[in-house]
Amino acid sequence: MHIAGKVLVCDPIDDVGLSTLKKAGMTVDYCPHIETNELISRVKEYEVIVVRSRTRISRKVIDAAINAKIIARVGVGLDNIDVDSAKVKGIRVINASEAAINAVAELAIGNMIALARSITVADSELKKGNWIKQNLIGKELRGKYLGLIGVGNIGRNVGRIARGLRMNVIGYDIFPINQDYIKEVGLIKTDLNTLVESADFISCHVPLTSETRHMLNAELLAKMKPTTYVINTSRGEVIDENALYEALKANRIAGAALDVFEIEPPTNRLLVELPNVICTPHIGSQTKESQELASTVIAEKIIQIMYENQSDLVNS
Repeated sequence: MHIAGKVLVCDPIDDVGLSTLKKAGMTVDYCPHIETNELISRVKEYEVIVVRSRTRISRKVIDAAINAKIIARVGVGLDNIDVDSAKVKGIRVINASEAAINAVAELAIGNMIALARSITVADSELKKGNWIKQNLIGKELRGKYLGLIGVGNIGRNVGRIARGLRMNVIGYDIFPINQDYIKEVGLIKTDLNTLVESADFISCHVPLTSETRHMLNAELLAKMKPTTYVINTSRGEVIDENALYEALKANRIAGAALDVFEIEPPTNRLLVELPNVICTPHIGSQTKESQELASTVIAEKIIQIMYENQSDLVNS
């Protein structure tokens, strides 16, 4: 089938998706470093706009996108897209959330192990010539309680891997949790207060909304055990970074692993430079496999929607 239409790709994506779109007959302009002003001036030419997390599709961009039919996010979440404005204009907003499930889950588990065994500290000190073996008494994950804040696709996969490590899994979500999954991992459903009071590791897997912004605040951090570790691979704004800094600095919790930040790149140097914090630059879905899959999934979704639109025009 031949799909007509012009696509503007605003951020770096894997070549496989570009090739798929071109093979379907679409014209693809690849501008992975395009800035807002240029985007606003050019976007009227395109039926499809493709972004990752860098490019923000604001109301101003959407108002300029007079021919747009699809805005596609190659990744998880839609917080960099004004979804409400797009809906008003009749523009479909899609993402490839399924592509990141395994990559993000593996990073979350990897960070749990790194925190429990002080791997980053051990590496840093050894490279300085310091043999601090006697100071590095770690913890095993086996038997510990993992609290999942958000039990969607990624959270569920984290729980599965954790059960393989013989952890106990506690879960909280504002949405109903799949009953088959509860049986699969022996999930203990609970409220948020009980989760933060009970868990040895807390892993965040919620989208950014007005309800989840600063979901983990000073009040909830104060309820955690001093041995608790917090892992965030969702969105930086889910945690109040200032409150987290104070809790970590005072050793009211044991440590944190952060892949996401309220501002990216992070400006809160006091937080990221703490010795009991592991930081990575938003690499949750940055695996070869995940990027290929996300690019492929988005390309296929775009082609399917454009094909349906063309068919509707022919049949009308």
